[in-house]
Amino acid sequence: MTVAAPNGRVIEVEGLSRRFGDFMAVDGISFHVERGEVFGFLGANGAGKSTTIRILCGLLAPTGGKGHVLGFDIMGESEKIKPRVGYMSQKFSLYPDLTVSENLDFFGGVYGVTAKKLALRKHWAIEMAGLAGRERTTTSNLSGGWKQRLALGAALLHEPDMVFLDEPTAGVAPAARRAFWDLIRRLAEGGTTVFVTTHYMDEVEHCDRIALMSRGKIVALDTPAALKRDALGGSLVHFESDRPLARVREALAGCEAVLDVQPFGLAFHAVVAGNGGGAEKLERIAAERGLTIIDAHAIEPSLEDVFIAVIGREER
Repeated sequence: MTVAAPNGRVIEVEGLSRRFGDFMAVDGISFHVERGEVFGFLGANGAGKSTTIRILCGLLAPTGGKGHVLGFDIMGESEKIKPRVGYMSQKFSLYPDLTVSENLDFFGGVYGVTAKKLALRKHWAIEMAGLAGRERTTTSNLSGGWKQRLALGAALLHEPDMVFLDEPTAGVAPAARRAFWDLIRRLAEGGTTVFVTTHYMDEVEHCDRIALMSRGKIVALDTPAALKRDALGGSLVHFESDRPLARVREALAGCEAVLDVQPFGLAFHAVVAGNGGGAEKLERIAAERGLTIIDAHAIEPSLEDVFIAVIGREER
């Protein structure tokens, strides 16, 4: 049975920080995760995502702040957290020279699964990963998608209350990524809380809520729909120009109404302040500044647009 605080939260942190020498990897973040939620944690490399996960798993002590995971204090009860969570690391976490069955035996021992229960859980993991009949296959001979499913099965052998997945589908083919996310959704529907990082924006749509991190801070947190609606701070306009990006940005520099400009293929996306009329406003501003723009029209933002605009704004 999943452990949670009386308010249903399996993670609750306030002012969480982690410093390495002079470098602040995690800088005073506060958030919560609900039981059975698929919680996405996004940010550029070095934003502090993996450090946060290691703290929440009980693998690394914070240097500031407070919080609880599955009802246990992250400062003093990390040893009680570890047996109740699963962790699939960004670096591939299986032993390539062992067979499918041997890898599961090894991780079952690490997690302290009894021999009787391990037999049942191995059968479940192999079926879940679609590896029935391949138990004696050396793991190095599996495709990337099969390896990732096996790694997920290994992380779930001890039936944890929640699982942390750090870039679980990096380098995996699109079809295998879709199948992997089908598994994640079924886990959440069964009551397992899933905390996941990814760089694939199509995967983020599967999350119930998303936190965006930049330089150790959470800079936006909401549902995918709400982030697309509100996080940009204006309307998104697609347009073309006969100028390169540097010249487009130079022409629009200092204009408070144009919050951001980014390349999009051979065209551009601009965030224009206000709730409507963004295309007309951009055309007027461009004309005043001698910038030729073509086919300007408002569009609905994607999560990729949100990520690029919000993170880019913070890092500038």
